[in-house]
Amino acid sequence: MASPGALEPAAGSVPGTKVELTVSCRNLLDMDTFSKSDPVVVLFVQGAGSSEWKEFGRTEVIDNTLNPDFVRKFVLDYYFEEKQNLRFDVYNVDSKSCSIYKQDFLGQAFVALGEVIGSQQGRLERALTGVPGKQCGTILLLAEELSNCRDIVTMQLCANKLDKKDFFGKSDPFLVFYRSNEDGTFTICHKTEVVKNTLNPVWQPFTIPVRALCNGDYDRTVKIDVYDWDRDGSHDFIGEFATSYRELSRAQSQFTVYEVLNPRKKCKKKKYVNSGTVTLLSFSVESEFTFVDYIRGGTQLNFTVAIDFTASNGMPSQPTSLHYASPYQLSAYALALKAVGEIIQDYDSDKLFPAYGFGAKLPPDGKISHQFPLNNNEDNPSCAGIEGVLESYLQSLRTVQLYGPTNFAPVINQVAGTAAQVTDGSQYHVLLIITDGVISDMLQTKEAIVTASALPMSIIIVGVGPAEFDAMEELDGDEVRVSSRGRYAERDIVQVTGSEGRRAWGGGTGSGTRCPRALEQPPAGTAGGTGWPWGCVPCHGAVSFAMGLCPMPWGCVPCRGAGLEGRFPAVPAASSRSSCRSGTTWTTRATRC
Repeated sequence: MASPGALEPAAGSVPGTKVELTVSCRNLLDMDTFSKSDPVVVLFVQGAGSSEWKEFGRTEVIDNTLNPDFVRKFVLDYYFEEKQNLRFDVYNVDSKSCSIYKQDFLGQAFVALGEVIGSQQGRLERALTGVPGKQCGTILLLAEELSNCRDIVTMQLCANKLDKKDFFGKSDPFLVFYRSNEDGTFTICHKTEVVKNTLNPVWQPFTIPVRALCNGDYDRTVKIDVYDWDRDGSHDFIGEFATSYRELSRAQSQFTVYEVLNPRKKCKKKKYVNSGTVTLLSFSVESEFTFVDYIRGGTQLNFTVAIDFTASNGMPSQPTSLHYASPYQLSAYALALKAVGEIIQDYDSDKLFPAYGFGAKLPPDGKISHQFPLNNNEDNPSCAGIEGVLESYLQSLRTVQLYGPTNFAPVINQVAGTAAQVTDGSQYHVLLIITDGVISDMLQTKEAIVTASALPMSIIIVGVGPAEFDAMEELDGDEVRVSSRGRYAERDIVQVTGSEGRRAWGGGTGSGTRCPRALEQPPAGTAGGTGWPWGCVPCHGAVSFAMGLCPMPWGCVPCRGAGLEGRFPAVPAASSRSSCRSGTTWTTRATRC
């Protein structure tokens, strides 16, 4: 199965290189009345020989600016012999909805990847269009070939006696890192958090790939700007200093102190010394391991399934139910299960998958359970292969009564208990939760996730059906770590995905082959590694299916995800998933391949 949003070369094509695209915009439309726009850029790609646009990834959202420089990059495979069409859509994020179609459209630009790479210094500026009668501004694209450097740096900095910029307070300082380009310009590569109301901030340790910092050139200039944060986006410049990766690395044995200089103040004031100092407190380097490294190192993946049996799914016998399987198509739950399970099962040697249901009344006494084995075997809930899970799932539908509420904590705690038994790096657990609606035990689930974040496990939550899953996004710690009773998750172990167009703004991937953040960071020591790779194979099915990019997305008849039940005639039996894989794609909201 193709990775989500990946460019689709002809058979036998081999990417010549990986290219990183940095995105900036200038003079965007101002859609907010009392502030400026809060822009985000969404990248769509077009497969070879296809007219269909597929979402590839999203930048972060930057508040209150018409001239954003986005830190989050897009990493694409570049095929010299092919035309790779790209579309950049710019939106003003004005609501909490995860759907891009509920945001203000600011314009779009169409380019070919070859145009960007072939432009002078790999820099291309293109006018944004799409809003009738208005100048939408421009988008700036910078392309750079990525090195093969796989090191990751963790560093921490503090500052002392920075300039006071706020009238009623001190300053709210943050750092912005840039790497130099061959033409003398700089490309943004990292921002720290803001430390409020202090001239002596201590920033949290952060991690950045070496190729993002200097692309493997240890002597490449790294410029660091110090700013005072302002709510309206007009951040005050405090000063700057320059260094390099090689110089930064010396901090492994000693503190390094940099003077923060403001060139304008230095020219105006004869007695000007500096605008404060920044000290590099710590600097460490580790290698990033690939998925193959983990498997070769002996890590065994263990896959567990939990399926929502609450009444909100509808009666399984009715075509409107998300559990309904027509003569021509599996249910939405079965499709999600197959999309993820068929990928992961290749890395599970025994092919035995524990499978649970939750939110149902069980026979014979009608007791409500949030963690019952689908095979009705409390001592051994494992099913033989994905087909065995599907068989047990269908059998359970015939014997239990769909009820409620939607509780996640019991099954998370169950898998966490199993994961806690082996923490030497030889075992890693992936829990797939398939659900149709809003979670009922949010507080308990947060507590369970915080506890599980220290264990070798990850959680993928796939939402099915037309319901909004916005509230569940707070479990996905892409931007803000999940917390419970004052404790924060040690790492982001949850990826929440829904049907097409419902991805969180903070959850966009920078690469079409990057797996969900839930599997990016197993605990230190897992197979000798510190982070799951960009091309982590087991997640591809989960994300491509949930984003509507797999060979059989939500939009297929009966169009459950789109809320179009019964609007199309039955699909001919020949139009099966297997036949779609032979070179065509099952189109969303359609009845044909």
